[in-house]
Amino acid sequence: MNLPADDYILLSLVNTKLRDEYPSLQSLCGEEDVDETELCSRLAKAGYGYDEARNAFVSK
Repeated sequence: MNLPADDYILLSLVNTKLRDEYPSLQSLCGEEDVDETELCSRLAKAGYGYDEARNAFVSK
């Protein structure tokens, strides 16, 4: 998966995929060939962190 340049579009895309298709961030990153560290870093800079219990990136 190519990551969108805009962090808020990225947030929306990732949270939608987590909600509809993947049971965990690790699963999404493995299946979509996404660098988990890069993804988390980009979204952290936008003020979001992964919440494992909710399986979503949420505002910090």
